[in-house]
Amino acid sequence: MRIPAFIRRLTACIALCATCLTTAAQSGQLAAMRNTVADSYNFWLYAPREYVAERRRIPLIIFLHGASLCGNNMQKVRRYGLLHAIEKGRYYPAMVVAPQNPGGAWNPKKIAGILDWVTQHHDVDTTRVYVIGMSLGGYGTLDFAGTYPDRVAAAMALCGGSTLRDFEGLGRIPLWILHGTADRAVPVSQSKTVVESIKKSGNDRLLRYDWLKGASHGDLARILYLKQTYDWLFSHSLNDNPRETDKDITISLPDLKTAYEDLSPEETRFDMVKEIKPR
Repeated sequence: MRIPAFIRRLTACIALCATCLTTAAQSGQLAAMRNTVADSYNFWLYAPREYVAERRRIPLIIFLHGASLCGNNMQKVRRYGLLHAIEKGRYYPAMVVAPQNPGGAWNPKKIAGILDWVTQHHDVDTTRVYVIGMSLGGYGTLDFAGTYPDRVAAAMALCGGSTLRDFEGLGRIPLWILHGTADRAVPVSQSKTVVESIKKSGNDRLLRYDWLKGASHGDLARILYLKQTYDWLFSHSLNDNPRETDKDITISLPDLKTAYEDLSPEETRFDMVKEIKPR
């Protein structure tokens, strides 16, 4: 029986919020993982308070940054995106992996290597692994999700594109592509090419896309701070049968202007640690 999207979303929110009730006073943890996975990237690993307090199984979000954060200084990865959103007060009960790309295109195999390591060492829900990225990270998101569709519950690509030649994999996952029409760094045509390629494959049932009129490259970064971004991701699971894409949650240009208004830093405080160790 097909469960309506709003019921699946409500159930997911109730399950995730319930984990917060007994751990409100606990802090999360953030660790810089250097030279942890052979032939891969250094990465930040964040664990929310409920995982630290009780090691409850939680979803995992992979965040892939844009070209401006490439390099070997891991602090750059905290300048914008999911880690910065957490620091500013956007709360979501999920473990976050934020690798740093030293330069060049994102390598799906290296990202998969980090995912393997995290799932082997931490109790994450492997049916609820999500990937989101912007700009160069938008390319990385589509390339990774299209290469490993059986490992991704849902993906969101912001102002990116793809280097894939075969788009069959992207047609197998709930996918939301967003791009601003006034983007001068990565033209919206890059995302439109991906959309048209998925459509031509005849496998676009799970595809969703929006072109935000007048939005610039920088405007799209605000999506990483919106509550509905994570509500949308969390509404999907590999266990969904059939797989569906939530089309009830919307993101519009006016939403971007209020992205920072409901942030609560007290809710997302964390301790810097050498490695994530639940208490």
